[in-house]
Amino acid sequence: MLRVLLGQTLREQRIHDRRTLRDVSLAARVSLGYLSEVERGQKEASSELLFSICQALNVPLSEILREVSEKMLVVEAGQLQASRIGLEAAAPSVIAA
Repeated sequence: MLRVLLGQTLREQRIHDRRTLRDVSLAARVSLGYLSEVERGQKEASSELLFSICQALNVPLSEILREVSEKMLVVEAGQLQASRIGLEAAAPSVIAA
């Protein structure tokens, strides 16, 4: 989940800045294919690579991590809610048994 949210956030930043994958990959000195895989959440980038990508995007790594953290909070809240709904749905069958 973290890998996917991180990639999504990096892609959103790149698109917001109207930059191409090629432009950012050249500036970050990472292959275009690898950057694409990071953005799609298929590869987990090292902290050094994340720092290079953020420098290429002219955004602090801390800002990207903050945005990812906020998205993770939303995901976790949704999972907690789904878990509670599942427990409430299971409760009548437990009581009937």
